Amino acid sequence: MNKFMKWVEDKLVPPMAKIGNQRHLLAIRNGVVSTLSLILIGTFFMVFVNLPIPAWKAALAPYTEMIVMPYRVTLGLMAIYATFVMGSDLAKSYKLDGVTGGILSLGAFFMLQMPTNILTPKKAPMGYVLPMSSLGASGMFTGILSMIVAVEIYRFFQSHNITIKMPDQVPPAVARSFEALIPSAVIMTLFWLIRDVAKIDVNSLLLDLFHPLTNILGNNLLGALLPMLLIHILWSFGIHGMSIVGSVVRPIWLIMLDDNAKALASGTAATKLPYIAPEQFYQWTVTIGGAGATVVVAALFLIVCKSKFLKEVGRFSIVPGIFNINEPMIFGAPMMLNPYMFIPFNVVPLVLTTISYFAVKLGLVNGFTSLQAWTLPAPIGGYLSAGNDWRMIILILVNLAVATIIYFPFVKAYDKHMLDVEQNGDDTKDGAADVATTNA
Repeated sequence: MNKFMKWVEDKLVPPMAKIGNQRHLLAIRNGVVSTLSLILIGTFFMVFVNLPIPAWKAALAPYTEMIVMPYRVTLGLMAIYATFVMGSDLAKSYKLDGVTGGILSLGAFFMLQMPTNILTPKKAPMGYVLPMSSLGASGMFTGILSMIVAVEIYRFFQSHNITIKMPDQVPPAVARSFEALIPSAVIMTLFWLIRDVAKIDVNSLLLDLFHPLTNILGNNLLGALLPMLLIHILWSFGIHGMSIVGSVVRPIWLIMLDDNAKALASGTAATKLPYIAPEQFYQWTVTIGGAGATVVVAALFLIVCKSKFLKEVGRFSIVPGIFNINEPMIFGAPMMLNPYMFIPFNVVPLVLTTISYFAVKLGLVNGFTSLQAWTLPAPIGGYLSAGNDWRMIILILVNLAVATIIYFPFVKAYDKHMLDVEQNGDDTKDGAADVATTNA
């Protein structure tokens, strides 16, 4: 075990840590996260209109389109919001003007969309409109590509001082606009040549390119297990696994959730949705209480442990854990760099993923169609995210029981060790630190 942990720490963790700090991935992560507040509000309206009460649905049927409009302008337009923030964040990482970076990215993104001239009714033509199908989660890859190209072109011209300089007396906002004039012309012309002259539908091209990966991650057991394996191995060595892995796969997870929501709205049964494992699948049925389902560890520390230190960790970790905040447990127990906890912390998510995967695949529970606040207790969040399915609560309770069974012998062994440390007169916290460092 020590040899394996040393190999992971020496060979796997350093390159993954570099990936996690890569500026383009950080910009993608920040851009996606920035949209969550709007998406949470929008998905509430989708849940509201799809309550599993026939009389309720019948009463709201004439008003459904009106009620779900907030959903359409939040999740349905999320690529627009995310593209601007990604561009701004990436530009700032280069010490360039963030607003200019966001505007250029957004302009490039819109240039890759193909407006449609709507002429019905003929007497009142609507003119050119942008179809919403490529402005939501399905347009995230286009937004990412637009952001990278636009900001890198902007950086090239700035670093080579190819800009229009204005006198110092000119207001800063006006001066920035003129400084961005040359890169703007290059960006817009380039993307115009791609979309309108060459007639290349970049959005469809990217979706086709990533479609096999979406199927692997969303509807394949090994693909569902892979993110959990990487996330928890990284966490075991003190690296925020979701920050790294999520930066790569979260756009794909959002496409899965969006497709599931569209399928449900079009009449597909909640047990027959296109994708099994969007992010909410993990959030509510696997990482219950945070990475590693550590809320059960907090409960075990409180109930079965004799070590004063572990009881104290359980006491201050249990309430945050219920609301999916498990940093007190991760750094308090600690879960990272802890040979006693390494195996269960990595095995539990894989077991829970397998159980939940087959529960959704076999139609024992609904699939996931909406984004809920991540701080909700898992049974509530899972119930709402799965279209108000009470069976999801049962699945979550079963998973908690399974996690408890797996963790139990390892917690007992760790408790025995910590009790020995306390009885030998060592400082409790120093003893815990020794476990985390000398045995890694």
